[in-house]
Amino acid sequence: MNQIARITSRTSEHPIDPLFIDRWSPRSFDGTPLTETQILTILEAASWAPSAFNAQPWRFIYALKGTPEFDRLLDLLVEFNQSWARDAGALVFIVSRTHFDATDDAEAKPIYSHSFDAGAAWGQLALQAHLLGLHAHGMTGLDFARIPEALGLPEGYRIEAAAAIGTKAHADRLPEALRAREEPSPRRPLAEIAFHGAFAA
Repeated sequence: MNQIARITSRTSEHPIDPLFIDRWSPRSFDGTPLTETQILTILEAASWAPSAFNAQPWRFIYALKGTPEFDRLLDLLVEFNQSWARDAGALVFIVSRTHFDATDDAEAKPIYSHSFDAGAAWGQLALQAHLLGLHAHGMTGLDFARIPEALGLPEGYRIEAAAAIGTKAHADRLPEALRAREEPSPRRPLAEIAFHGAFAA
């Protein structure tokens, strides 16, 4: 297993496991394909996320670097994301199911939290990639108009996001305009996002 890189430039206000601080989303990957074992381990971890009524609305469409499927998924990213994601070891498209199954006596009811639950799965995906010594970068710069037909999504399924996963490389591999941004991002102070009892603007 690859060694997890520690990030000393980020700190938390409260004691949390270093896993959460050390995980970040680089864009520079070295082009090494993930193995089938690696990607399935990552997706297995994602599949154990919590979901309302245990509906498990997430679905994953993946492809490994060096395959025709990878090139097909890459083509569904906006040009900006293609410029760096082409060096990822795998691409994953995250889809959610928007309704429960219909029954004989009732129409299919909406899954109110389908996007929320798929987001929980993405979080576990990113953490498992990190635990393997890899990195995952989520993105919504996608060609949403083309994706349903290109990926064969049935009615009642929604594309949520995509993720590039791979082995981190030096920022010099990136287009020049992106190199300065290749560093872990900060977080807002907890007081700006966590409120006791009621929302505070």
